[in-house]
Amino acid sequence: MAALPRLNAGEQADICLILEGTYPYIRGGVSSWVHQIINGFPKYQFALLFIGSSREHYEEMLYELPDNVCHLELYYLTDDGGLKQKQGKPEARRGDRDTYKVVEQFHRLIQQDSYTPSREELNEFIQLVHAKNKLNVDDFLYSERAWSFITQQYQQHCPDASFKDYFWTIRAMHKPLFNLFNIARNAPKARCYHTISTGYAGLTGMLLRYMWDKPLMLTEHGIYTKERRIDLYQVGWIKEEPPFVLTGLAENMSYLRKLWISFFEVLGRLTYSAADPIITLYEANRSKQIEYGADPKRSYVIPNGIRLERFIPLRDKRPKNIPPILGLIGRVVPIKDIKTYIRAISSICKEIPEAEGWIIGPEDEDIKYADECHALVDSLGMQDKVKFLGFQNIDDILPQLGLMTLSSISEGQPLVILEGYAAGLPTLATDVGSCRELVEGRAGEDAKLGLAGAIVPIANPKAMADAAIALLSDDKAWYAAQAASIARVEKYYTEEKFLDDYRVAYKEILNRA
Repeated sequence: MAALPRLNAGEQADICLILEGTYPYIRGGVSSWVHQIINGFPKYQFALLFIGSSREHYEEMLYELPDNVCHLELYYLTDDGGLKQKQGKPEARRGDRDTYKVVEQFHRLIQQDSYTPSREELNEFIQLVHAKNKLNVDDFLYSERAWSFITQQYQQHCPDASFKDYFWTIRAMHKPLFNLFNIARNAPKARCYHTISTGYAGLTGMLLRYMWDKPLMLTEHGIYTKERRIDLYQVGWIKEEPPFVLTGLAENMSYLRKLWISFFEVLGRLTYSAADPIITLYEANRSKQIEYGADPKRSYVIPNGIRLERFIPLRDKRPKNIPPILGLIGRVVPIKDIKTYIRAISSICKEIPEAEGWIIGPEDEDIKYADECHALVDSLGMQDKVKFLGFQNIDDILPQLGLMTLSSISEGQPLVILEGYAAGLPTLATDVGSCRELVEGRAGEDAKLGLAGAIVPIANPKAMADAAIALLSDDKAWYAAQAASIARVEKYYTEEKFLDDYRVAYKEILNRA
């Protein structure tokens, strides 16, 4: 692998992007957005601070870094993050008092529902982390203070649960934080920091904001806190008796599952407290950020935008007849709910025998789930109708599709919908994120442009199949949706407008820096 770009000692970037599990190692809408931002501002020097789960998941860089990327720093939460941990048999140790002031203060934050700390509180917290520089991961893993802290919290909050499960949960939850403290100390220097999510990246941004007295910007595509909540509702590795069943009620949820959810909620609130501006892609997302603790006075909407000139020529490549092909462009992961899409294709083919479903995206992020999707196709006898195509050149794919299809249970503002619109392709999507807004338009002039496809409930294969059949069987409805999609993207979602809005945001934050 080629040498990574590095700043020299004493140099700083204009903007440091803080990236969690995305660009330049994962393809998708967020990564495309990051690449677009960097290329859109060639006069700015960008440093990239990448935080991944484990090294083996991010072996190949999937994007060629633009020339204005001056630094790339890689960290993995399952590594020691540069922490000096002792090897071999642990030694008896009392534990550093300052370390536990930090841990206890953070834990109090986790247990305060909907509490957003003030900037003064955060600054005090960070000075405790930064000024003394005594945070020691061995103290947390092995000391008497750690044992006393964990047992006291266990007895107070969940004495009826397994202590072993509680003990390892607290370790797993807190150890990455020590890594993040160290990552922030060694992060590339920049005039400002821009995190592309809350979560671990957002916490790192908050630390950098106060350690180095540099401004922090946040852009959220999907709401990280909400997405982690969805993930944590579904995971099976949290042990509880009786087993958790998602019913919409919290009464049957174990303390440990609630604690994990609260953990990511507090990471979000910490990020919102430190960031200015707080940006998202559409108004409903902004409302959700405010619900989770963002200051309305610091929150703004900047929609995605695409380069129209790239996609307009694809309209002429479309066949004369409407292709009965439904394309799902995305990763094969549970949040995209590929199984609902597969079941919908099965129903569609009963009414439109020539119909096909193309799944265009990587399968290596969740191999177990991908295998389950293949098994579902086999069980339905749909091997000739549902095709897993992997990564493809979207310019080659879009003219061959009759509908852009999203079956996701969570989205932000999908770039693939906008790219499909620009290429003359209507959309069939679940009612998540900004999909309804993109299909039906915002109130006023946007809505008057008409429907650019159809919106259906999540996890409802019949509704998705019925909507697809209605559009693909009615040329007049399909061409009306195509006209609305083209008009909407050309008026409201251009790259020029998108970059102009971020130009203003970057200028303002760099002036403060």
